[in-house]
Amino acid sequence: MADIGDWYRGIPEITKYWFTGSVVLPLLGRFGLFSPYYMAIEWNLLVYKFQIWRPLTALFYFPLSPQTGFHWLLMLYFLYNYSSRTETGVFDGRPADYLFMLIFNWLICCGIAMAAGIYFLLEPMVLSVLYIWCQLNKDTIVSFWFGTQFKAMYLPWILVGFNMVLRGGGMNELVGILVGHLYFFLMFKYPQDFGGRSFLTTPQILYKYFPNRVGGVHGFGTAPTNRRPQAGDDRPLPWGRGNALGGN
Repeated sequence: MADIGDWYRGIPEITKYWFTGSVVLPLLGRFGLFSPYYMAIEWNLLVYKFQIWRPLTALFYFPLSPQTGFHWLLMLYFLYNYSSRTETGVFDGRPADYLFMLIFNWLICCGIAMAAGIYFLLEPMVLSVLYIWCQLNKDTIVSFWFGTQFKAMYLPWILVGFNMVLRGGGMNELVGILVGHLYFFLMFKYPQDFGGRSFLTTPQILYKYFPNRVGGVHGFGTAPTNRRPQAGDDRPLPWGRGNALGGN
């Protein structure tokens, strides 16, 4: 038990809250302590009946059953693995910035979910974070089932195909990819590669409760470098193949 406790305490702060809620809430629902009906996000119930808790419970809840149990465990694995890597990578020492990224993704997911008839947000949220990590680590070699290995940039799309084959789904994953790409474009791609303004700024109130810290355990991922040439710089841009940032 001490090993489990040490492992749990070692989970990065924001990831720990998200992971814990995504374990506890589905299990409580599976044991029949509440109805899944009260966990889902739905436009009419949220707007007209003022059931304002639904966007938050939809973030953590997953309809757990013998048919969906394996997929839930798979989502927990991806949540723990790639949320931890993102939080200790490009967001290392900046929990407020990482929390703001999750809040931004969550709000966009809520809007798309209510428009598209998606009732639970765990899958698209996990895929949005996974997509961002993969964009920050495009050349990293990751492993999948049966020993297959490929570059991280392909992982989100492989998961879409994997889910389409096994479960006949894929919509949740596509929503997650869309949301993750929106954040990545606004936060990194547009300001750095196209010289545009930065649209996303972490609210100061988040720094009050989650201040930046120095040090920490560094994981995978670095923010993309600015590829726009400086004035008077005639050197060619380094568009060639990048080096891998690490292994899985």
